[in-house]
Amino acid sequence: MPRHYSFIFLHLWILFVFHGNSPGKWQPTVRPPRLGGNRRMGVFATRSGFRPNPIGMSSVVLEGMCRERGQLLLELFGVDILDGTPVLDIKPYLPYADRIAEATGGFATQPPRACLRADFTDAARQALVTIERRYPGFAGLVTYVLGADLRPAYADTTDTIHKYWIES
Repeated sequence: MPRHYSFIFLHLWILFVFHGNSPGKWQPTVRPPRLGGNRRMGVFATRSGFRPNPIGMSSVVLEGMCRERGQLLLELFGVDILDGTPVLDIKPYLPYADRIAEATGGFATQPPRACLRADFTDAARQALVTIERRYPGFAGLVTYVLGADLRPAYADTTDTIHKYWIES
C-alpha cells in the first residue's frame, strides 16, 4: 500500500506522444469500435490515437514513488500507453477542477462490457503467471481487454471463444 502524504496527488494526468502509431495520411474521420466500426465520426469526437497531432492524454493513479539509480520513478496504475512512450508532461488531477458532474458521454454512455471468454494455452497461462508476479492484476486486465472484443462489427465476430498463445 503506497504512503500518501498531504502534498502527493492520488491521480495524475499524463500527456504523451502516440509514438507507436503507423505513420500515414491523416484522416478527418475514424470508425470507433464503440459504434461497431461501421459508422464514421470526426476524429475529434473520439479518443482515437490517429489524430492530426500525436499528443495523447491519460488519467492514472499514483500508487507510489521510489528512487532508483538517481532517478525518481512513479508507480502508476491504469496507464494505457506503451513502454518507451515519450511523456511530455505530468499534471496533478484536481477533483474540484477536473471533474464535471454534468458531463455527458455522447455515444459512449456506458463502459464496454466483456462479452467473450479468453482461453489461454498452457504457455500463455504460464507467461501470465510470471508477469503477474511483477505486475499484480495484469492477468485480469488482459482477460478483460481480450473479452471486450474490440473488433469492429464488420469483422467476423461469430466466435465466442478465442485461444491466445505465446510464440517463442
